[in-house]
Amino acid sequence: MASAKSKKLLFWLLGIIGLLAVVLVVGKQMGWVGAKERQIGVEATEAKLKTITSKVEASGKIRPEVEVIISPDVSGEIIELAVKEGDMVSKGDLLLRIKPDIYQAQIDQLKANLLSTKARLEQNRASLIRSKADFEQKKELFDKGLVSEMEFITAKSTYEADKAILKSTEYTVQNAEAQLSKAQKELEQTIIKAPMAGTISQLNVEQGERVVGSIQMTGTEILRVARLEQMEVQVDVNENDIVSVEVGDSTYIDVDSYPDRLFKGVVTEIANSASVSGAGTSEQITNYEVKIRISTPHNQDKRTGEAFMQLAGMSDQSDKAQQSPSFKPGMSASVEIMTETVEQVVSVPIQAVTVRDFSQIESKSDSTDTTSAEEEEKNDNIIAKEDLRRVVFKIVDGKAVMEEVTTGISDDSHLQIMNGVETGDMIVTGSYRILSRELEDGDAVKIDNNKFKRLMNADD
Repeated sequence: MASAKSKKLLFWLLGIIGLLAVVLVVGKQMGWVGAKERQIGVEATEAKLKTITSKVEASGKIRPEVEVIISPDVSGEIIELAVKEGDMVSKGDLLLRIKPDIYQAQIDQLKANLLSTKARLEQNRASLIRSKADFEQKKELFDKGLVSEMEFITAKSTYEADKAILKSTEYTVQNAEAQLSKAQKELEQTIIKAPMAGTISQLNVEQGERVVGSIQMTGTEILRVARLEQMEVQVDVNENDIVSVEVGDSTYIDVDSYPDRLFKGVVTEIANSASVSGAGTSEQITNYEVKIRISTPHNQDKRTGEAFMQLAGMSDQSDKAQQSPSFKPGMSASVEIMTETVEQVVSVPIQAVTVRDFSQIESKSDSTDTTSAEEEEKNDNIIAKEDLRRVVFKIVDGKAVMEEVTTGISDDSHLQIMNGVETGDMIVTGSYRILSRELEDGDAVKIDNNKFKRLMNADD
């Protein structure tokens, strides 16, 4: 009897132990037993003091600051071409001559016409003297009643007519002199000289070609004279960035032909009118031309450069690489315009700053306080207006604390934080998915920067 009771007790004991085991396993799987608070792995860094410089990037072409396009004022055949592309010229140097035969013949003709007009002027002057004397004589006799009134009127009319003819001839002489002067200037314009000192940057004609003058139409572009020691970069800046650019801003210039060197420059001119491409389409782009003077010495005379190398003891190729660069019109270049700089300000990596809709956060908070179905229905019918604000997540005692921030300027990697963050605060910087979507205020976090480095290396 006692043995049966013992077996029954043992059976119930084993059943209870088995049931407890099942409950324990299920509880662990369901998180009822031994559950720990979930931690989100994040990447983080400290907020630091940093000097930040805001930049605007653009690309364009190198051009001479001063480049004069020379077109002839007269038409004709080029009979002498005194320069070739790349030559250096001084102001007044001969560039080319246009065949002057036609203009010389025209001058000879106008000279003969002028002499003929002047001879006719003398004849008219003599006629005026004669008619004046006759008029004065007839007037005296008419006053004495010795000639008729008709004779007096005829003499007076002849005198007045001779005065008008003389005046007209004088005007004709002036016109002939003006035409001769014009023809002489045209003859002078067959000789084209350099308007300034510079370099022949472009030559478009050859000796023997005919060119069209620019008196009544757009003439033939013969050549260009440029100041190559004063080069600039002409870039297009987008309308969103142009408001930050000012005349006098310093720049760094990267020229494709000199990949291992950076050159300095300064903004000298900003266009007031825009250039628009793709107007009326979804791809419309509005840019403004900005001119940047290259302030690093360049395009110096080769002989001067060689003399400098000898004086400085330069001989190998590395020394030659540091010589004054030789820029040519049309070279491609990209620039970084330094629009604003702030010294030693609190900064965080750009990716640490994200955006949250505070209207949704507040609506979630309010929903927990509703006391009736009627109020819940009323709240559901209210469409909350977006309230987007910039925030960062600090790590305090192992938890993410959302902090609203005000930002300032940024550079390529960091963003100025004007309030909400202090130096030394640990700030969550990644990953992007966690920051932008998953992380909430109060979440438990664990810093694992090495994990993200491994993921980045794996992607590479």
